[in-house]
Amino acid sequence: MPYVNTMDILEKAHKEYYAVAAFNINNLEFLQAIIEGGLEKRSPLIIETSEGAMKYAGMGDPLRGARVFVNMVREFADSMDIPIALHLDHGKDFNYILAAIKAGYSSVMIDASDKPFEENMQSTKEIVKIAHAVGVSVEAELGKLAGIEDNVVSAETVLVNPDEAKQFVEETGVDFLAPAIGTSHGAFKFKGEAKLDYDRLKKVKELTGIPLVLHGASSVVQEMVEIAERYGADFGGSKGVPSEILKETVKLGINKVNTDTDLRMAFIAGLREFLHNDSKEFDPRKYMKTAKKYVTKVVSDRLELLGSAGKA
Repeated sequence: MPYVNTMDILEKAHKEYYAVAAFNINNLEFLQAIIEGGLEKRSPLIIETSEGAMKYAGMGDPLRGARVFVNMVREFADSMDIPIALHLDHGKDFNYILAAIKAGYSSVMIDASDKPFEENMQSTKEIVKIAHAVGVSVEAELGKLAGIEDNVVSAETVLVNPDEAKQFVEETGVDFLAPAIGTSHGAFKFKGEAKLDYDRLKKVKELTGIPLVLHGASSVVQEMVEIAERYGADFGGSKGVPSEILKETVKLGINKVNTDTDLRMAFIAGLREFLHNDSKEFDPRKYMKTAKKYVTKVVSDRLELLGSAGKA
């Protein structure tokens, strides 16, 4: 199945009330592991990169990095029988957003959520106009998520205003929206139990009528935490969003669930385990094998949980 526009995937999820996981990658190994999970579960996939990943892949050149990712993802997508899209996550720098559009990403996120409402809306309008002209869909964010993940840093959480969300969607023409409802970026999300504002989410869905996105949604899979820490990692009491909470957000209208931290933890768990058990191995094709297997397991479980398994 060919490389597709992200909205081709999300419109179906929106109509049928399930969610599709969006998985962040930095290199080939993560992409391979994610695709294995998608094929196993017969699920559509949304692959994401951050601005930092673009810079890393391009050795400092974001456009070169964007082209590397587009070429990699397209090569797999065009020879697979599940729909696969490529998305820019948390685009804050216009140069990076334009590089992703120019390179051929399926969709981009303009994240001006740290700006005043009117400024966020104006920045989003500009990107929507540019992206839509070449068939690229756009995500935006309203409200703020606390925490740290790649280039996303915020010390506070400001929940979305549903009425502002309605106005924002109508005036910008954005394709899908990430409303802040209480999640947080990174591995250390909550001091106590996770509590998301379901009523706020429900209202945003009713007023906007478009696919919605949940950021900061990694679950911090305890199986992977235990394996990683058994072999020397220290995740210091990391907490994520429990499965039952994710299921409830999907029922209320979330259609795209971002996942990054869980994949990194799974990869580290597998890598540490393998190197501990075989300290003489120096072939990365071999010592990354367990790491990729664990990432695939997390991917498969996430696709099943969100309801996209069998939807390809």
